[in-house]
Amino acid sequence: MENSLYITLSRQEALRRQMEVISNNVANMNTTGFKSQRMLFLEYLERPNREGDRMSFVQDYGLLRNTEAGPLSITNNQLDLALRGEGYFTVETLSGPRYTRGGAFQLNANREIVDRAGLPLLGENNQRITIPATANQIEIQGDGTVKTEQGVVGKLKVVNFEDEQKLMELGGGLYSTDQDEIRIEQPQVTQGALESSNVQSVVEMTQMIDVIRTYQNVQKMIDTEHERIRTAIRQLARAQ
Repeated sequence: MENSLYITLSRQEALRRQMEVISNNVANMNTTGFKSQRMLFLEYLERPNREGDRMSFVQDYGLLRNTEAGPLSITNNQLDLALRGEGYFTVETLSGPRYTRGGAFQLNANREIVDRAGLPLLGENNQRITIPATANQIEIQGDGTVKTEQGVVGKLKVVNFEDEQKLMELGGGLYSTDQDEIRIEQPQVTQGALESSNVQSVVEMTQMIDVIRTYQNVQKMIDTEHERIRTAIRQLARAQ
């Protein structure tokens, strides 16, 4: 295959991957706490061949997560929480602590605060936060302190990390990482609200149209090159 076709095919493969990322962003426009992503591309230079030529390919290097906070959506549910500043809530799993910006919590049968998947929300010292059976009102203050009419029952554990781009997305709004936790002593917690996705629909649709048009143009280049090769082969065959 001609070098030009290899290069254009590498570009098409990168565009296909970019479209997958954009589609995932669009699909999560209404997902609480979701962060949009972008592809990172690098130029990949192949080793020179016998003639000394070097071919420059397109390589998808990885994903860049937009860590900016999404807009707040007021729900007035006393167990809906949003982080206005940096940080992540911590939940308990069988595989260890996991981290999330999704603040839609509820009480389980043991009156522990859990997320929608039933994972317990952790407080300081990695303790589950349990609401007394006789308590009716739950107040969660801006610094994460959890109170009822009977007094303080705990304080939310909100943490951050040195490099948020290294957080591994697990699905369901959860992240994992091997990095050390950086405890946020004074988080900015808003009760009765949820952080919406930071996906901007207009931007995503514009990106999608641009990718489609670029893919079509690259396909035309491939078709033109393929036809050129076929024509050359036919003419050479006739010449013989």
